[in-house]
Amino acid sequence: MQNAGISIPLRKQVEYFNGTKGRMVAALGSGGAVNALLATSASAATTCSPSPPRSRRRTGRRLQTTSPRSSTASSPTTRTPSRYSRTEHFELHAMGARRFAIINVGLLGCVPTVRVLDPSAGGACADGLNQLAAGFDGVLEASLAGLAAGKLPGLVYSLADSYGLTVDTFAAPQASGYTDIAGACCGGGRLNAETDCVPNATLCANHDQLVFWDRYHPSQQAAFLTAQAFYNGPAQYTTPINFMQLTAED
Repeated sequence: MQNAGISIPLRKQVEYFNGTKGRMVAALGSGGAVNALLATSASAATTCSPSPPRSRRRTGRRLQTTSPRSSTASSPTTRTPSRYSRTEHFELHAMGARRFAIINVGLLGCVPTVRVLDPSAGGACADGLNQLAAGFDGVLEASLAGLAAGKLPGLVYSLADSYGLTVDTFAAPQASGYTDIAGACCGGGRLNAETDCVPNATLCANHDQLVFWDRYHPSQQAAFLTAQAFYNGPAQYTTPINFMQLTAED
């Protein structure tokens, strides 16, 4: 499995949640009190990005990566959201969780580290990876709606559309104060995205004008605007309710 030993698998995270609940019960001396607390708490989850097929070879400190720029939605795109919903929601629901704030997969193909995979593409987004992300998000949304329709009593959720928000932001970057939607503020090489953000890396003059801080992660400004949009922003970016409404649910 790609990134094994680097990322914490969903299964392990669910185990950690269960262990934390056990310690809460031990501290409070009442499983009922813990369940009541969990039922009124929001559990936040960011869906993992589908990993692009690629080969790697290291040259010095630079990680050289090759990847196809186009692909078709394959079975993992539909299997993964279903597996995610079954694990994340059925098991956490059984432990007492009832409210879920979920963020879908954004424009995976437009992350700086992906833009520089193919030198001949001139820094363009990898459309195939964006199609995979869109397919994942569609199945995830349908799966959540099915769970809320009666499979998990008391389930309340807010699904945030990172994909849609990023599409709109990239269509009119100046409206958010951005002058660069492709490159990284901190890094090196093409688009400042061929090497990691390390102490001697190249640093941009104004990180609030870039969508990405390093070759993987959003800038502080991007994270702030995203939080605003999902908490109490335009209705098209959260369904069926926003994060503020989720936390205010009785």
